[in-house]
Amino acid sequence: MGKADNLYINHDVTEKDVLFEDNHLVAVNKRAGDIVQVDDTGDESLDEKVAKYIALKYHKPNKAFLGVVHRLDRPVSGVILFARTSKALERVNALFKSRLMNKTYLAVVRNRPVPESGNLVHWLIKNPQKNVTKAYNEEVPGSLRSELNYKLIGEMGGYYLIEVDPLTGRPHQIRVQLSTLDCPIVGDNKYGYPRGSLRKTIALHARRLQFIHPVKNEPVDIIAPLPHDGFWEKFEHLI
Repeated sequence: MGKADNLYINHDVTEKDVLFEDNHLVAVNKRAGDIVQVDDTGDESLDEKVAKYIALKYHKPNKAFLGVVHRLDRPVSGVILFARTSKALERVNALFKSRLMNKTYLAVVRNRPVPESGNLVHWLIKNPQKNVTKAYNEEVPGSLRSELNYKLIGEMGGYYLIEVDPLTGRPHQIRVQLSTLDCPIVGDNKYGYPRGSLRKTIALHARRLQFIHPVKNEPVDIIAPLPHDGFWEKFEHLI
């Protein structure tokens, strides 16, 4: 997808987007449509926007250091964490690698999950050419073990809100694993929803990130408010 047919709206990062900030880390509430790092679209990436925000706020004449430690798919919204120093980057990477980052997502689907809560384990293979991940019930060559817990939170107008706690971090993991339950995420026609969103977004939101601060050794609990887009507001009373 090039700039000519890009339906995403570009926004600068401002104070209202920032969920957590200190000398070591900064977390923002990513808008659906932002890319975390530069890709072949040539669109300005979120890490560039956050680096610009820091440079302006702290009057840094040169580009501010900013380390990317994890990613969210472009159509997904929610909390995303960056490192402001090389030391913090190294330590946060270690937290993710050791699975000491507790992540919680919210997803909206049209089909009630059966069962309403559970644990899913699959082996995933991503096709980088097609940017699609396939789930297998048993290990196959080249696959990565992927695990998540989920539970139904509530129903609103024929839509179901699901809380998801991924125990691993694989490309498109939540999207493809929920589709194996016959619960494709609203707007995610790549993984079985009958139609895509006109805004090219899907109803998946990175709601919460919990961890021990890698430098201060203090608990950190970051919660990202739901997007105000005319759809997510319908589910605020359920959480």
